[in-house]
Amino acid sequence: MTIAKPQAPIDRTRMRELHKREERRFVDAHPKSQALSQRAARSLLQGVPMNWMIKWAGAFPIFVESASGAHFTCIDGHDYVDLCMGDTGAMGGHSPQATVAAVTDQLQRGITLMLPSEDAVWVGEELQRRFGLRYWQFALTATDANRFSIRIAREITQRPKILVFNYCYHGSVDETFVTLAADGLKPRSGNIGPPVHPSVTTRVVEFNDVGALEAQLAHGDVACVLTEPVLTNVGIVHPQPGFHDALRQLTRKHGTLLIIDETHTISAGPGGYTREHSLEPDMFTLGKAIGGGIPGAVYGFTEDVGQRIVARTRLEDCDTGGIGGTLAGNALSIAAMRATLENVLTENAYARMIPAAIRFAEGVESAISASGLPWHVTRLGCRAEYLFRSEPPRNGSEAANSSDPELDRFMHLYALNRGVLLTPFHNMALMCPQTTSDDVDSHTRAFAEAVSELTG
Repeated sequence: MTIAKPQAPIDRTRMRELHKREERRFVDAHPKSQALSQRAARSLLQGVPMNWMIKWAGAFPIFVESASGAHFTCIDGHDYVDLCMGDTGAMGGHSPQATVAAVTDQLQRGITLMLPSEDAVWVGEELQRRFGLRYWQFALTATDANRFSIRIAREITQRPKILVFNYCYHGSVDETFVTLAADGLKPRSGNIGPPVHPSVTTRVVEFNDVGALEAQLAHGDVACVLTEPVLTNVGIVHPQPGFHDALRQLTRKHGTLLIIDETHTISAGPGGYTREHSLEPDMFTLGKAIGGGIPGAVYGFTEDVGQRIVARTRLEDCDTGGIGGTLAGNALSIAAMRATLENVLTENAYARMIPAAIRFAEGVESAISASGLPWHVTRLGCRAEYLFRSEPPRNGSEAANSSDPELDRFMHLYALNRGVLLTPFHNMALMCPQTTSDDVDSHTRAFAEAVSELTG
């Protein structure tokens, strides 16, 4: 992939000098995190619990002492505005009181039993109300919810392939780490040990390309289309007018199930993008934020899909089908989901979160306009993101081609040194119910200072 550098009056040599200055500032401010990072390197691979934690801006990750609401404090005593929010996992705020109380109570009454609880029934009924699908099941991660949904789709359609959109994001599902190349499909960069070449399992088209979508579905071998209603992890890419209507019409025409993954796009509102825009998926997946930070995920399906699942499932085989897991549907996770849905990710919460994201986008846009940089900012509910291109991208390739990891890292470190944490993988900011105008304005000031130094 060719990386298109931003056509901006940025002196790369100057940016690198500024970056070195910011790195020194970071190291000087975090002696305890540095010492703990050095200790961690003796037992943890690359000094982190998971490999993606090495992507944080700075010479080493910040170690956290505590977190509450929209802020966290590191072990060196610095307070930070958190606009990452666990990359959506903590979208309800860090340790929301209702979720903490429910989990604390459930810990005393049993953590995992392989038996249902009343909370599970309440959550199923609430999911019906919010998203409109008849039946629901539980998992521990959105990745598993997507994996299970794909397996079900293949079984009930008896078709081998899935279809995804270029530069999609669905957790660590093997079939989705694929991209379009000049000579066909290839594994995405960073795809670790793919079990087979992705052309065996997957068809790929660009988001918003209705013609390409129909051509690929016409092969008749696609069990399901798995998509976010808005692309997120490559930068926010909105559907063009009529795209979702065409997607629904074409999947029905070709006998293909439609799976909507709202793990990130739940930022659109309490019923996700699905309710906001009256989408009609056959299956639906959601993870991360639904448990207030406690691992948990759900997948749902229509009455018709439910009947087709039951018709192809034998009692003696239901525990060996590659779906579920010993801890799936555990009482602790479901108690967290109930408390979060009932008391945290509510209509009133979104009424605070979305205006905060609007304020964030307006602040960034103002700074971009003042600087003359050919960048833009876009928003999806309480989620906002800036990209290094002048116009919003129409598909994953356009978004990916505006990537600039060196510039990303500088912007993130600059904000971090001024008390603001952004998501390490891209330029995303997420608002939680406790995010204040002052929190947002802290980022706006840091962003404006950064672009001023870059272009001054």
